[in-house]
Amino acid sequence: MTPASTPEPDTAVADAEARNRGGEYTQDSVQVLRDAAHIRKRPGNYIPDTGSRGLHHLVYELVYNSVDEALAGFCKTITVTIHLDGTLSVRDDGRGIPVEMHPGEGRPTLEVVLTTVGAGGKFDNNAYKVSAGLHGMGAKAVTALSAWTEAQVRRDGRTYVQEYEAGRAVTTVRDIGAADHTGTKITFRPDPEIFKDATFVYDTLEDRLRELAFLNRALRITLMDERTGQTESFFYEGGIGEYVAWMNRDDSPDHPPIYIHKVADRMQVEVALQYSQIEGDRVRAYANNAYNPSGGTHLSGFRAALTRTLNAYGEKENLFKGDLKPIGDDFSKGLTAVVSVQLAEPQFESQTKVRLNNPEVAGVVSSAVSEALSKYLEENPKDAGKIIRRAMLAAEEREAIAKAREALRKRKNILSNGGLPGKLMDCTSKGDDCELFLVEGDSAGGSAEGGRDRKFQAVLPLRGKPLNVEKAQLETMLKNEEIVSIISAIGIDIGNPEDVSKIRYGKIIILTDADVDGQHIRTLLLTFFFRQMRKLVEAGHIYVARPPLFKVVHKKQKQFVQTNEALHQALMERGRTGAVLEVGIEGEPRLITGETLNSLLAVLDELEHSLNVLERRGLSLAMFQPMLKDHTLPVFRVRLGAEEHWFYTSAEVDEFRKQKSAQLGRELIIADTLLSQFTQSGQSATGGDAGQKTATPATPASTPAPSADDDVQMYLQELQEIRGLNRALAKFAALGFAFEDLIPLQRIAGREPPIRYHLVNGEQRKAMPHLRVLTHEIRRMGEKGWAITRFKGLGEMDADELWDTTLDPSKRMLLQVSLVDAQKADDMFRVLMGDEVEGRRKFIFQHGIDLKELDYGGA
Repeated sequence: MTPASTPEPDTAVADAEARNRGGEYTQDSVQVLRDAAHIRKRPGNYIPDTGSRGLHHLVYELVYNSVDEALAGFCKTITVTIHLDGTLSVRDDGRGIPVEMHPGEGRPTLEVVLTTVGAGGKFDNNAYKVSAGLHGMGAKAVTALSAWTEAQVRRDGRTYVQEYEAGRAVTTVRDIGAADHTGTKITFRPDPEIFKDATFVYDTLEDRLRELAFLNRALRITLMDERTGQTESFFYEGGIGEYVAWMNRDDSPDHPPIYIHKVADRMQVEVALQYSQIEGDRVRAYANNAYNPSGGTHLSGFRAALTRTLNAYGEKENLFKGDLKPIGDDFSKGLTAVVSVQLAEPQFESQTKVRLNNPEVAGVVSSAVSEALSKYLEENPKDAGKIIRRAMLAAEEREAIAKAREALRKRKNILSNGGLPGKLMDCTSKGDDCELFLVEGDSAGGSAEGGRDRKFQAVLPLRGKPLNVEKAQLETMLKNEEIVSIISAIGIDIGNPEDVSKIRYGKIIILTDADVDGQHIRTLLLTFFFRQMRKLVEAGHIYVARPPLFKVVHKKQKQFVQTNEALHQALMERGRTGAVLEVGIEGEPRLITGETLNSLLAVLDELEHSLNVLERRGLSLAMFQPMLKDHTLPVFRVRLGAEEHWFYTSAEVDEFRKQKSAQLGRELIIADTLLSQFTQSGQSATGGDAGQKTATPATPASTPAPSADDDVQMYLQELQEIRGLNRALAKFAALGFAFEDLIPLQRIAGREPPIRYHLVNGEQRKAMPHLRVLTHEIRRMGEKGWAITRFKGLGEMDADELWDTTLDPSKRMLLQVSLVDAQKADDMFRVLMGDEVEGRRKFIFQHGIDLKELDYGGA
């Protein structure tokens, strides 16, 4: 696991560019970055990374705030929704963030809380006794690293909204109507300038939200995904006791979960543990609901108490045999446990809370576990006997394995001088810059040998598929020729050695074909490294190479393309070179070429992104044509009773609300139910007053029937994809095109409409009914003359091609294997590579829909 960076102070940052200009370093070279500016400049100081981990960390920061409301006793439900447009919202029924003017800042408190680093209600322990958020960073990181954010607060009988862009407020706090309950909802779109892939993964969020529900008994957390319709609600009265039972759901537990609870020194300790048939252990540590992957003082206190208490009971009852006495690792064999503490002033190793450092926690946890576990063992001698016998078996196995390893090491001379495998093609230099490629097959190994840089790159070809070490005994594993070759080449012993300084290469790179067999081999190798050389993974020495995905042949010349995205770019570039778009029905057509055509394609890409989201909502582009006003479409969708209305501005929505409230004689309440649960029938909009249009929505089976309160509840939805659509339409108009150019012409009297557009490139000529198909036709023209095939194996490339695509450090693509959550990795390897067939079958059926992801682009 890669250590998190230590946050830099947000006061002054030296501008490297200014320093380098002429070598001068003056007062003008110092740049002051505060709040959003500093977060966006140095995102790694506030979130784990700008990849998938960091993206989902933003969600967790918002959920932590809602959970803190629950810990304070003011929140019972939290809802996380992934929206069709790629945004995500976190909603709770807590007190709601204050919106009044902050006395010290002169700005609304809501704005201060969401934009000012160091501002928050968790510093004096008045609003929150315990909290996972301590640094005043979490929500600020969300707003700063998002293209836009909307905060909706229900408080004091009113509903308030404020919007932000890149961490800065772009509107005032607006009162948009009455509210019949309290709570906060934050909706945000991750900034694509920060996150290359801003796609939220349902399974990733599901795991963490389930975890939080286990940790907070009787708190309901719901996850909804509008993209797929998946919904799951988590609610556990049994808390972490149910968590332990859930983790052991596919195993055979030795006894019911043991639950321990104690409150002492302003600290709450919860521990649940259970022994089962698992090989290793599963122990998870939490502080104030934050998972601590590196443990900390609470985990140290638990392990010390567990070893001490079980040893004392075993000796007292004479359950140990001879001189053999279990050690801490033996008592961990088969153990599943959760250690959760709540305290007022936790001290974490970093903003990402990887480790708890409070020294006083160890003693409190140790005391609580010793006292409660001793009582349990005395009252349940049958279960106690099972636990001690399991530890004794682990101790005996530990000794037997040590003897077997030593004997086999001496016999095979695996790590002695001169013991390198004969098929290893070693490099001439030594040190951290050296690389070892584990290559699939002798054919690819030959190409890699010819293409590599012998100075720092070594190659070890592997025959067939490596042994599945998940199912193999140690002796069987050390008799396997391929496994022995890997151990010998790397230069360190197996069994998760603490010292990795003897490693012979700085990078161990798995290089397999980009097909199913190649992925299987890669998984087998990763299983070996995780089970037997985990320290190499934790230290960041293991990598996966990404060979190209496509081979392209043109006039006997071949080239390799790395990814789907690169192939698309190449085809588009080829298709638009020399292309001419002819626009017009009669007379001399308007010709679009060169940079103008490139600009048009870029705008069409923008339009298509927004239109795809709109159409997934069941809304067609044609139904908006009557609503178009000055190249602008209405953004706000309102449902009141059986009617649906559309508005262009928030001021129009507010005026509509006031008019309807006056007509009803009571104020309309802004409904908390998501309007997106109501779908558009797809019929053309009809009727409506000036500035608005009305349509009849179709109510799906899952939508609640209208209630008696529907006449005073207003469902409001702001469609962000229409905002994006409007921005693109303005650019579209600037290029001389109109909304109608995106829609096919109507058939008149049964006759086909005239063709308005022709795409011409050399001898190729293609008629098009509208401009939405232009990008597709450009790509098709780019494909002409190219034979594109899915790249099958590394053996298809000669030495020079393998160097250019996969081995050359300046061109290749490598993925570093990191260990983010050892427990989840352990669970996944057991499912994929273990003996339990049913769990693997369930996994395949559950994720079979994602089978296309096997075409992953090389890794």
